[in-house]
Amino acid sequence: MAGNAQSVCWSRSAAAKRSVELRQNSKPTRRLRDAVHVNRYSLLTLLLTLSACNMQLRALPGAIAEAPGTAVPRSGWTVIAPGLEWREIAQDKDQLSQLKLLRIDPERYFFRARYSPAKPYSLAQWRAREPEAAAIVNANFFDPSYRALGLVISDGEGQGSPYLERGGSFIVNNGRPAVRANASMSQRNLESAEQAVQGFPLLVQNGEQAYFGGAKQERARRTAIAEDAAGNILIISAPLLGPTLGDLSAFLAESDLEIETAFNLDGGASTLMAVASIDYFQPSFDAVPVILAVYKR
Repeated sequence: MAGNAQSVCWSRSAAAKRSVELRQNSKPTRRLRDAVHVNRYSLLTLLLTLSACNMQLRALPGAIAEAPGTAVPRSGWTVIAPGLEWREIAQDKDQLSQLKLLRIDPERYFFRARYSPAKPYSLAQWRAREPEAAAIVNANFFDPSYRALGLVISDGEGQGSPYLERGGSFIVNNGRPAVRANASMSQRNLESAEQAVQGFPLLVQNGEQAYFGGAKQERARRTAIAEDAAGNILIISAPLLGPTLGDLSAFLAESDLEIETAFNLDGGASTLMAVASIDYFQPSFDAVPVILAVYKR
């Protein structure tokens, strides 16, 4: 089952698919509904299924289980390769909202956006296409035809219509990666990037919480990307029943991660992450057309 866990373990059932209506609305708080809902599946069923799909749940050294009521984690990074650090955070001992974080030193690693319009791939397929990638994460939202929403730039070639007022962008200019709020950039500067992916909403801006949401928010699998005060890039994933967007925004701003800017990438059934050096492979429920890949310099 290991070779094709994505296609065998998680079929495109009604529970795992986002509806066309939600995709067309492109509202993350509605569209990013987790395919595994605790009202439908027991925790035991969830864990057994994830285990069958090779979802790695074991904690590496440095993983943290927070004491009840603790909002801000202690430092707990583990160096997994020169320039790569790994961390796992479970707030209030809530394993379903556990965050997986990869911190990347851009002096040692570079980034490329990879886009396959109208032809999405599973995690196993993306890994086969990018065998040298040290890490892979899903990126932009996309429509029912698997066309990216927002701008994607891969090796200087751009596709899609950029978000200019909402959300954020991960960009590479002159080989240097950065995470920026879209409202703070000009379209010209954005479109001149060598690599770019976009998402929304903006979660952290200038080190402060940027998203609060309404009274009714849903928990869901999440993917986010951030830049910290030292210029490191952080890839953040909640592979199970993750936090609400408002809670994630607050946590990232209040934590000891020193995040300056962060934004939400596609999530829910699209949440996907791979870190080769620790054999961590988190498949998505749906195939995805856009990823951000990380390579050793």
